[in-house]
Amino acid sequence: MGRGDEPRPDLAEALREARAVGVDRIVQIGCDLPGARYTIAAVEVDRAVLGGVALHPNEVPRLEARGELASAYAEIAELATHPRVRVVGETGLDYFRTGPEGVGIQQEAFRWHIDLAKRLDKALQVHDRDAHDDILRILEEEGAPDRTVLHCFSGDVEMARTCVERGYYLSFAGTVTFKNARELRDALAIVPLEQVLVETDAPYLTPMPWRGATNAPYLIPLTVRQMADVMSVAVSELCEHLSANSEKVYGSW
Repeated sequence: MGRGDEPRPDLAEALREARAVGVDRIVQIGCDLPGARYTIAAVEVDRAVLGGVALHPNEVPRLEARGELASAYAEIAELATHPRVRVVGETGLDYFRTGPEGVGIQQEAFRWHIDLAKRLDKALQVHDRDAHDDILRILEEEGAPDRTVLHCFSGDVEMARTCVERGYYLSFAGTVTFKNARELRDALAIVPLEQVLVETDAPYLTPMPWRGATNAPYLIPLTVRQMADVMSVAVSELCEHLSANSEKVYGSW
């Protein structure tokens, strides 16, 4: 439920399906201007929904090329003040879809979002694709907000250990269920229960055995069961920590 060029799910139906499997709260992320505006509408419709807004790192170079980045920053900064928007994100770096020419402006934008999160006392939700070293470096240089989430964590054990030592939260998606994700599961195994979160990244990264289908919150239990197995804890214990951690990061719904 993120970018403006994606079809909008039926929010009421998505929440009904989620509640039926015990998922009673979600965070809706909007990471371009249409998505951010949708997020504001969604958080005002149902108390089960909190929001996050930002400019995705792949969106930033496009806005700059059109001469629209300054006005987009201004709108995101205003939308982020909404009391039910608890996250600045997802922001970060993506070197997979944006070439070398976009790296500089992505890094500038990442620093801008970090500053916004700290000024508004919001959590920071970080997108990291093929940019592990620069993500960690910039967070260290800027000073990460107290509540920093590595969204859809994709690093290895060494990166996970660094994030844990710095106090970041690591959020895992359906990728942790993929057969070829042994390195990711090894990273999850060293994360303390007090610093772990779960997510869909809907409509992407659908957990096994539904990989390739459209993802949605009602499929979260598949990811949670895999996580519990990797972390060698009961599903019920992991769920208690996921719930508590979510409220530490995002506040009360």
